[in-house]
Amino acid sequence: MTPVRSRSTLLRVIVVVIAVLAIVLPILLIRFAPPLVRHHVARSAPQRVVPAAELPPVEPVAFQDLEPDDARAFNASVPFVDGPNPAARPFKLAGDALERARAIDCLASAVLYEAGDEPIGQRAVAQVVINRARHPAFPKTICGVVFQGAERATGCQFTFTCDGALVRHHWLDVQWKRARDVATAALTGAVYKPVGYATHYHTNWVVPYWQSSLDKIAAVNTHLFFRWTGWWGTPPAFNRQVSPDEPIIAQLAPYSDAHKTGTDLIAGQPVLPEGTVDQTPMPTTAAATAPTLRPLASDPNTYLITLDPRMAADEYAELALKLCGDRPYCKVMGWSDASQTATAWPLLPAQMTTMSFSYLRDLRDAAHPFDRTVWKCAEFRRADPKQCMKE
Repeated sequence: MTPVRSRSTLLRVIVVVIAVLAIVLPILLIRFAPPLVRHHVARSAPQRVVPAAELPPVEPVAFQDLEPDDARAFNASVPFVDGPNPAARPFKLAGDALERARAIDCLASAVLYEAGDEPIGQRAVAQVVINRARHPAFPKTICGVVFQGAERATGCQFTFTCDGALVRHHWLDVQWKRARDVATAALTGAVYKPVGYATHYHTNWVVPYWQSSLDKIAAVNTHLFFRWTGWWGTPPAFNRQVSPDEPIIAQLAPYSDAHKTGTDLIAGQPVLPEGTVDQTPMPTTAAATAPTLRPLASDPNTYLITLDPRMAADEYAELALKLCGDRPYCKVMGWSDASQTATAWPLLPAQMTTMSFSYLRDLRDAAHPFDRTVWKCAEFRRADPKQCMKE
């Protein structure tokens, strides 16, 4: 073979190799390249200080679309607010033994499902719940605060109340006991000082949209704590009297004797120690049970109750008559869903919509007496359409 032909063959081989590499290398790079990492940037809305004359809004919990590492980096870049972080005043819950038991179990569920079986984190969560109950922007009962928005698939204030966690994950009895001990202490004067008057918190691997409108004041483990800016985050704003009229939360029935169905409220059964079997016969009629219900502390003529699903619809009317007794003016309003049961008067529009039973009596004007009982007929069929609520 001549040198010229040899060089020509070599060049052809080199060209072929280069062509193959030009095709194969991109394929290999695409096939074996590491996955692309998303890097989204957190969006901070302009901070607005809500004036004292305007009640600050309680926004639904919604998170920015960030990878955990990006969220951690963003959260680390947000400075803690300058200035003092005063500790909250001690709080002692009023009410009878049953109402306190309901509040304790609601608070215990919050600290356990939000902070896990960890006492410091639990104390911080408990303080936030109490701060909210004292603040006029939130419900005025402990259970109302914890389960605010729980009737919605999204928009609840504490995620465990609407994402099925209470059904999916069950804690050990000893863990519930520790959570109840933390809750009891918080409701009888114990204060967790580091979080001050915080009303919001989140873990450091997420960024809620509401974060930019609040002051960052503390970090406890992996949780960051915030309070409202301006006057609404100062001690004088936390001046609301917490109501002892704790609602029954049906979701807690598997964990709490105090949160069984409406029968337990109507029958006035005491909360028994764990492992104790109640031998007391259950009353079978509304007439036998009515005296154990109490009107609102703020309105002695108003009863807001959770309806016992085992009672017949007509028994609700009998119960209302027994509750009202000889009052010339009285109203009894009932909800089938315990999580919807109102705890204060006047009612909100959403509470009016979800109400299942109502009795109103007004005999103060002898010339125009009024006495009417109505049901939600989509739920309780009535022969007389006049007994149906307007929907």
